[in-house]
Amino acid sequence: MSDKDNSSTAFKTSIGGQALIEGIMMLGPGKRAIVCRGSGEIVEKVEPVIPLKEKSPVLALPLIRGVAAFISSMINGVKALSFSAEQLPEDMQEEPDKIDQWIENHFSDETAQKLIIGIAVVLGIALSLFLFLFLPTFIVGLFPAVKADFYWRTLLEGILKLIIFFFYLILCSKMKDMKRLFSYHGAEHKTIFCYEKGLPLTVENVRPQPRLHPRCGTSFIFVVIIISILAGSFIHVSDTLLRMALKFLILPLIVGVSYELNRWVGRHDNICSKILSWPGKQFQRITTNEPDDDMIECAIRALELVIPEEIGSDAW
Repeated sequence: MSDKDNSSTAFKTSIGGQALIEGIMMLGPGKRAIVCRGSGEIVEKVEPVIPLKEKSPVLALPLIRGVAAFISSMINGVKALSFSAEQLPEDMQEEPDKIDQWIENHFSDETAQKLIIGIAVVLGIALSLFLFLFLPTFIVGLFPAVKADFYWRTLLEGILKLIIFFFYLILCSKMKDMKRLFSYHGAEHKTIFCYEKGLPLTVENVRPQPRLHPRCGTSFIFVVIIISILAGSFIHVSDTLLRMALKFLILPLIVGVSYELNRWVGRHDNICSKILSWPGKQFQRITTNEPDDDMIECAIRALELVIPEEIGSDAW
């Protein structure tokens, strides 16, 4: 099967998903569903979702909504991964580390879970900042010949970011557990494509769909890196630490702009949107694999659980 999508989908859904450990999470306009088969049997979890704009009108404003959506997806993504890991057979579950054990011994179950998830989110963001913001800036800053030439410095920092991103994805794709997670990622994309085309949600209809989707989180991260490279060209500061600090301060703006660009690309089918989405789709060739039928069944069920009763109310 070719990953190239030659069809033109009239309907684009706002429903999105995330691959989990032996499962899928789907997020709809009013519900979030997790479907796993870690122990062989399908386990379902459905919970209501309050849209960000209903929590506060400010969170629905352009640029701000991108940052809010990113933080929300990080928190809920870690929660979903934790839930999916708990569904594995006991002999396959990892023992909690010393920090988690200490937290579980000193706090109530609810508080301990919030603390563990909070630490995981903070560590995840910290790792991303280190790899894609601080490390490239630090390495390029070691070479005096380019420190004063801000355009060359920005270009080299950008190239280094892309190289780190590429090898990070390659390293993940070589891990056995990640290969299966990436297959669930492929199942998620294929199922959403099938739904957008108005086809019945069956394994037979989902299987031939493309696995590369323009609204994927991988594409979003790639866009963030590209926007950060462009933004870096305006930071005419040679001191490495100060340059890192300024990049950190404008990061919310970069995330907000990237979200709006990804949103626009996902809503349009024209030459411009295809050009802008093409690089991110190529990185998805690393982060998505072809799923088996069991994985597709999980994705179908998760999607069915979040489709709103009012037809079309989930339009992107």
